[in-house]
Amino acid sequence: MRDAVIVDAVRTPVGKGKPGGALAGIHPVDLHAHAIRALVERTGIDPALIDDVISGAVGQIGEQSSNTARWAALAAGLPESVPAVTVDRQCGSSQQAIHFAAQGVLAGAYDIVIASGVESMSHVPIGSQAADKDFLGSAVAARYPEGLVPQGISAELIAAKWHLSRTRLDEFAAESHRRAAAAWVDGRFGEDVVPLDGVTRDESVRSSTTVDILAGLRPAFESDLWHKRFPHLDFKVTAGNSSPINDGASAVLITSSETVRRLGLTPRARLHGFAVVGDDPLYMLTGIIPATAKVLDRAGLSLSDIDAFEVNEAFASVVLAWQAETGADLSKVNINGGAIALGHPLGASGGRLMTTLLSVLEQREGRYGLQVMCEAGGLANATIIERL
Repeated sequence: MRDAVIVDAVRTPVGKGKPGGALAGIHPVDLHAHAIRALVERTGIDPALIDDVISGAVGQIGEQSSNTARWAALAAGLPESVPAVTVDRQCGSSQQAIHFAAQGVLAGAYDIVIASGVESMSHVPIGSQAADKDFLGSAVAARYPEGLVPQGISAELIAAKWHLSRTRLDEFAAESHRRAAAAWVDGRFGEDVVPLDGVTRDESVRSSTTVDILAGLRPAFESDLWHKRFPHLDFKVTAGNSSPINDGASAVLITSSETVRRLGLTPRARLHGFAVVGDDPLYMLTGIIPATAKVLDRAGLSLSDIDAFEVNEAFASVVLAWQAETGADLSKVNINGGAIALGHPLGASGGRLMTTLLSVLEQREGRYGLQVMCEAGGLANATIIERL
C-alpha cells in the first residue's frame, strides 16, 4: 500500500514580535522562503520534482496576502513550474498543510510535496484579517446570540471549568521555559533550526523565568466588559502563561516510501494518522481533546503507545485541561519546551511542532509521536507519526 513519509523538516529561529525582534525587519515572503530553500538544500531534492507547495498562514492580508505560498516558493528559487497554495486553518494552518500534503501523496495525486508555514506577526498583527467586527455575518450571530469571545477569554473559561489555579498555570509556564532553555543548552534544537541573518536561537525563551516572577504579572484580558458577562471568572491568564507574539517559518518535505527508494532519500518518519475536529466556538480551544481521541482511534493506538506529545501551548490552561481529560503523562508532553517559551508564529507553528516532534522521537528513540493543535473558531488538528 502507498504511504506518506517525512524526509526532513526545518524551521527558522522564532523571533520576538515588534518592537525589537531580530526577525521583525524581514518580509514574510523572505522569511518563508528561507525555510523552503533550506529544506531543499538539506535534502538535496531536485526542486523541479516538487509537485506542490502547500503552506499555512493565518494573517492572509497585506504582506502575507495574494497566495503568499506562491511568492515564497519563487523567492526560494523553486522553478516557476512548481505550484503553491496557501491554506488557513488558523493556528493549525501548517499542520493542515502537512495533512493535505500527506493525503495527496497517499491518494497518488502527488509524489513530492513541501508543506510549510509562515507568520510575521510583526508585519501582520494577530486579528488583522478579521478587523471588521461584522466579519462573521448575521447567521453566526443569530446562532450564538450571547456572542463569542476572544481567545484569551476562552482560555479564562477553560481555566475556570477545569479548576486550574493561577499558580498551576504559572508553574506550567515556568516549566516550559526551563525545558526549552535546557534543550538549547544541550543542543537538542541543533538539527531543527536554520539560522537567519545571524539569528541562531529562539528569542522568547527566558531561562531565568520563575513562578514568583510570573506571579507578578497582571491578568491580560481582565476588563469590566468581561467581568459583567462572566462574573464567575477569577482572571488568571497573563502574558506569562500564554504564548508570545512571534515571527517564524517552517517547512517539511513529504513523499512516499516508493519515491524515497527511487531517489535514494532517507525518511525520518511515517505519517501514521490524521484527524480534524470542530468543537464549541465559545470555549474555542478545547478541540484538542476530541481530536486526540479521534486520531488515536483512527490509528488503532492507545495513549500509552505514544512516546512523545507536542501540544501547542497557546495558553497554559489549554494544555492542562487536555491533560486532565486525557490522562497523558506530562513528562512526555512538550519535552523540549512549548510555545509559551519557544514562541507561536501562528501559521508556522504546525510545522515547528512537527520539526520538534521528529527530533524528540529520535533523541528518545521513541516510536510514535502525537501532535495536536488548538485553533480559533473551535477547531483542532491531530497527527500521529511513526519514527523510522
